[in-house]
Amino acid sequence: MNLNDVKRLIRLVESSAIDELEIHEDKLQIRVTKHRPGQAAPVMIPAPAPQVLQAVPAGAQPPRMDASPHGAKVEPAPAPAADNLVEIRSPMVGTFYRSPSPDAAPYVREGDSIQPGKVLCIIEAMKLMNEIEAEITGKIVKILAENAHPVEYNQPLFLVEKG
Repeated sequence: MNLNDVKRLIRLVESSAIDELEIHEDKLQIRVTKHRPGQAAPVMIPAPAPQVLQAVPAGAQPPRMDASPHGAKVEPAPAPAADNLVEIRSPMVGTFYRSPSPDAAPYVREGDSIQPGKVLCIIEAMKLMNEIEAEITGKIVKILAENAHPVEYNQPLFLVEKG
């Protein structure tokens, strides 16, 4: 069993309803779990944004709601994703690298065409370099992760236009 076989097992567990898979082959034993038994998955609850209330004297115009109270530019909400756009997400927690070494060219750039099996990036996890390969054919529209920065499990890494 090689590293690609292990990666396929991890993807199998991630994309299925099972929480755990254990395989015994000769002297090899592999166990893949989504979470540790007895431990609840961490839940992140965002704090509500503070609200600024201003009194408006009678007859005065209320403040415009398109400006923030501190003068920062207010961005409109992003448009919903088109049907032909797909996010490629991180299969693990680790450090995202766009190229095999600091002085090498990136695996892909925005606008590049990809096909299944094409290496898109590396995620370093526990001192192992894991090549993340494309599973679809398409074109890289946007690279969503920053080089040499940590990524979380299921974090979007690339936005791809299916082709």
